[in-house]
Amino acid sequence: VRHGLSTYNDQNRFTGWKDVPLNAQGIAEAEQAVPLLHGIKFGIAFTSALVRAQHTLDILIAGIGQDELPVERDLALNERNYGDLIGQNKAEAAEKFGTEQVHQWRRSYDVAPPGGESLKDTANRTIPYLKERILPEIMAGRNVLVSAHGNSIRAIVMHL
Repeated sequence: VRHGLSTYNDQNRFTGWKDVPLNAQGIAEAEQAVPLLHGIKFGIAFTSALVRAQHTLDILIAGIGQDELPVERDLALNERNYGDLIGQNKAEAAEKFGTEQVHQWRRSYDVAPPGGESLKDTANRTIPYLKERILPEIMAGRNVLVSAHGNSIRAIVMHL
C-alpha cells in the first residue's frame, strides 16, 4: 500500500526522506483502503522509517482489527531520497533547473538529483530487504502487509 497524501503533497514539494505527516485527505485515503483488506489475516507488516507510511499502516491495522500484528520498520522501504530537491516546490525547481532536467531526475532509472538517489539506487536499497525479510515470510505461507512509498513500491514491482 502506498501511504496516503502528505502535507508536502498539498504544497507540491519534493518529499523524499523528509518526515512529513499525512494530511486530512491522506488519512481519509488510508481509511478508505481498510475495507479492501478485511478478511485477510496478516502474519506481519512492514513499513518504512517515515511517519506518513507508518501512520497509514497504523490506520489499516486498527481498521482491520489486527492490533497485535508484528510490525517491522526499516529505512530500506523509505521513499527515494531526492537529495537537494527535498522541500523544494516542484514547479519552482523546474524554473530553477529547467523542466527537462527535473523530468530526468524524476523519471529516469539511473540519473539521481544532486545529493539524492536514482530509482536504481532506491531499488538497490529496497530489493535486498525484499529478498531477505519480506519474501521469506510470503514463502512461509504468511500474508504480509506493506505500507511504503511510490518509488520503493515501484522498485519492488519492477523486480517482481
